[in-house]
Amino acid sequence: MSVQVTEAEWKIMECLWDHAPQTMGEITATLEPTTGWTRQTVITLLKRMTEKGAVSMDDSGRAKKYVPLITREEASTVETHKFLDHVFKGKASLLVNHLVDSGDLSANDLQQILDIMRGEKK
Repeated sequence: MSVQVTEAEWKIMECLWDHAPQTMGEITATLEPTTGWTRQTVITLLKRMTEKGAVSMDDSGRAKKYVPLITREEASTVETHKFLDHVFKGKASLLVNHLVDSGDLSANDLQQILDIMRGEKK
């Protein structure tokens, strides 16, 4: 499934990936200290996310419970491709080249990349 989530929606997805199912109140309580979001903000985001197929809602109990319909890996893949397309013309090699040139990769990072390329995933 290829569902794109916004930066705000990603925060809710993180909550659900870590602990699902969750109610809107539980999500709000988790995110309010760092985001300042009110109950209404979370309701609006959950409604949007349900409509696009990122989460599902179970309303069979006393409180509606939400679960993710996409995995963290699926969402990461979509975001990675979006970033690569936008910033590096879809080329991972340009990203790696940029990281090497900028000095943002340690020797250990480079070794891990080489191991991955050799099929020696850790």
